Amino acid sequence: TNSTGRELSETTQGGSLTNEKRTDEEEKGPKIFGSELFKNGNITFEPNLRIATPRNYVVGPDDKLIIDLTGDNEVNYNLAVSTEGVISLPYVGRVTVGGLTIEQASAKIRSAMLKTYPALASGRTSLAINLGNIRSIKVTITGQATKTGTYTLSSLSSVYNALNAAGGPSANGSFRNIQVIRGNRIVATIDVYDFILKGLQTNNIRLQDQDVINIPTFDKRVEVAGEVKNPAFFEVVKGETLRDVINFASGFTTEAYTAKIKVFQNTAKERRISDIADAEFNTYNPQNGDKFIVEAILERFENRVEITGSVFRPGVYELEKGLTLKTLITKADGLTEDAFLNRGYINRLNPDQTASLISFDVAKILAGTEPDITLLREDKVTISSIFDLREEYTVSIQGEVRAPGSFQYADNLKLEDLIQMAGGFKEGATPNRIEVARRVRNSDPTSTKAQTATLFTLNVDRDLKLTTDTFTIQPFDIISVRSSESYTVQRQVKLEGEVLYPGLYTIANKDERISDLIKRAGGLTAYAYADGASLKRPGAEKVNPNDKNAINTKDEDDKKLLGLKRAQEAGVKDTLAVDIEQKLIQSDLVGINLVKILDRPQSKYDILVEDGDIIRVPKQLQTVKVTGEVLSPNSIVYLPGKGL
Repeated sequence: TNSTGRELSETTQGGSLTNEKRTDEEEKGPKIFGSELFKNGNITFEPNLRIATPRNYVVGPDDKLIIDLTGDNEVNYNLAVSTEGVISLPYVGRVTVGGLTIEQASAKIRSAMLKTYPALASGRTSLAINLGNIRSIKVTITGQATKTGTYTLSSLSSVYNALNAAGGPSANGSFRNIQVIRGNRIVATIDVYDFILKGLQTNNIRLQDQDVINIPTFDKRVEVAGEVKNPAFFEVVKGETLRDVINFASGFTTEAYTAKIKVFQNTAKERRISDIADAEFNTYNPQNGDKFIVEAILERFENRVEITGSVFRPGVYELEKGLTLKTLITKADGLTEDAFLNRGYINRLNPDQTASLISFDVAKILAGTEPDITLLREDKVTISSIFDLREEYTVSIQGEVRAPGSFQYADNLKLEDLIQMAGGFKEGATPNRIEVARRVRNSDPTSTKAQTATLFTLNVDRDLKLTTDTFTIQPFDIISVRSSESYTVQRQVKLEGEVLYPGLYTIANKDERISDLIKRAGGLTAYAYADGASLKRPGAEKVNPNDKNAINTKDEDDKKLLGLKRAQEAGVKDTLAVDIEQKLIQSDLVGINLVKILDRPQSKYDILVEDGDIIRVPKQLQTVKVTGEVLSPNSIVYLPGKGL
């Protein structure tokens, strides 16, 4: 059978840590180079059992040999190898094949069959011998393996198959001196680094029954940390140098400081630190316990200068030998049109890391009338824009224009230009009373009558035609366009409920009242409940429920509500009162008495309507609602004459 399962349980080797504890320690610290090979579930090293019989395969007990004769003789045998390594050939006899390779066994079987099948000699009969069933072998893994013990493997298994089954070397195990012992002598030594770094499987021999794989402890191990591509613990063998260790770590990163490497070492009493120059990398022999630290390069430039501000190509530049300020401006493709020529400055870092500032006249430096300045490393040149040195000039326009707001000021900006930039006049604008408010710069601050703004009232052509008599805008002017006194936008009121023609109604004149709208709506229906009519007005003053005097008491209905509220505060629980009061508080309601309004049109009760008003006339109720502390809160039919 083909089995790679464990036959014996794991045995603990000598040392201070069990296998499970060693695994935990490995996961906490830097990785051991090579250990990931045996932790990767995608790498199994399982032998391929569907291949032609290897000619160097050694036959052993429990193997099955398939012997085929073709030609003059047509014979097929499927023979098992006995525990003594013998097969019994019909008409031929016993042939010992144990311990022979397939190639050797085939020659011996052919020789034994010549007497019985002479056609083999002439070639008229052909002989083919192959493995039928592959046997299992037992291999023992000792030493510093993750899981030591005896393993049952396929007879086609190699050393890496066995190492993978055992989880590879432990934290103290060697990856570079793994020994295969056969018949009490070492027949192969495995260096896992050859496979990881070069893809070579040197000495990865096929195992035989009763082979022993011994993993000794490592002899020399070092750590590489810092700016290398693959920091880890690496095992070093005789003859290898620091350069080899760096190669094991896949070399330096792009940010590595390669001029020297720090090494921390253990002495008999204490630790010490040494610096290894790059010239010594090929000769330094690492010692057990060395820790190499590869530092990063410094975050600074050895030859950088910078120019910012009003040049065409601001940025960093190479500090060439003798580079001057004028040359740097030329390298930056010169000054932009808005450059401030009276003054620029250089921020310079002194040798003691303090900062100094050097001012210069930009125009004179470029003209050559002032001595040029030689630049130093990390100098930063700043040339300002004229716009950096003054407040941004804006003008604003408000009122009856289509796009009011602030606009950037431009020289010779006319009032008509700004109105056009703001989208022109609205329909209701008047071009005859446009007000311009201008900043006052020379006002007397001690005067109580000091002027705070200069005002201009102007008339412009509504079509914004070009004329010679135009008003020039100054920075920070505020222009106000008024609405025409004779222009009014339609305003509407909504009628809901029990009127003959509910809907939206446009207010016809400024003196229109509630009674006028009811009349225009055809009056009330037969089912209208005038006492319950309400007026909802956006922006009406809200009632504060915590203010006893805040409830509007303009009419008798509101006074009733106030009485209900005060009854509640006295301890009388009236759910209907609470419901009415909350509705009043939570809405923009204005108290009206529609009965009095209709009885006395144009009276004090008949108030003026406003834009957005909603007048609602409810339907007469046929029920009485009973709520609160009763056994069955309900709505019951109203019956005239019935009391509480």
